[in-house]
Amino acid sequence: MLHAILTCVGCAFVDPSAAGGLIAVDVELVLAVDVSRSMDESERALQRAGYIAALTDPAFSEAVRSGIHGRIALTYFEWSDAIHEASRVDWRIVDGPESAAAFAAAIPATERGRTLGTSISAAIAYATTLFDGNGLAGDRLVVDVSGDGPNNKGAPVDLARDAAVARGITVNGLPILVSPSRTFRDLDRYYAECVTGGPGSFVLPVNGISEFATAIRRKLILEVSGTPAVTVPASARQPLDCSKGERDDRFAPDPEPGGGTKG
Repeated sequence: MLHAILTCVGCAFVDPSAAGGLIAVDVELVLAVDVSRSMDESERALQRAGYIAALTDPAFSEAVRSGIHGRIALTYFEWSDAIHEASRVDWRIVDGPESAAAFAAAIPATERGRTLGTSISAAIAYATTLFDGNGLAGDRLVVDVSGDGPNNKGAPVDLARDAAVARGITVNGLPILVSPSRTFRDLDRYYAECVTGGPGSFVLPVNGISEFATAIRRKLILEVSGTPAVTVPASARQPLDCSKGERDDRFAPDPEPGGGTKG
């Protein structure tokens, strides 16, 4: 079943099949946003605000219009140890400031689901299904995962990543290092080795609260423009154990009311 696509012309939903073909875009971009228990309320709010600020920044629209087709397609959802379906912003065409602002306005102000464990693998697996039958023909397919902890629920994250890459999908990462993870203090390295992959993939860490909006804007512009990014280099040290987060979670204490134990 084809997902609805929002065009900037009158902001009306249309069925792409009615036009007799697929809509060509420079990139089909899935924004997968972590709202798990390891992120406190202020971090979740800053993350949403960062996406809204980035999408409404003139530099983002300029990057969108600089592509061959001059338009991209976006969809957004939030996740924890499960997918928060109610948070989903369906596929929309973005080709300038008005359509970008319309997408930003559709991002939920608060989470619409319980914020529990962290299943990056479930987020990636779900994201890959969103490219199926969406009425789009993107030159590039990209999944953008943001989060502040390792995978500790569900299937192994590197297997989910590998399955996405095998389909020609690039997985990029925005590890949030504001509050260190007890399992992986070098969370950017974990994302580089266990989460991201595919042509031109990159990791862009957020090291402080003041960096949220700037980092998200830079990430989106890089993804939209297809400009190569400076990635976290592969380490010459012993390879990371990508399943350590799942094992550690078995012995983790229950989260405190109003807060959380970092994954």
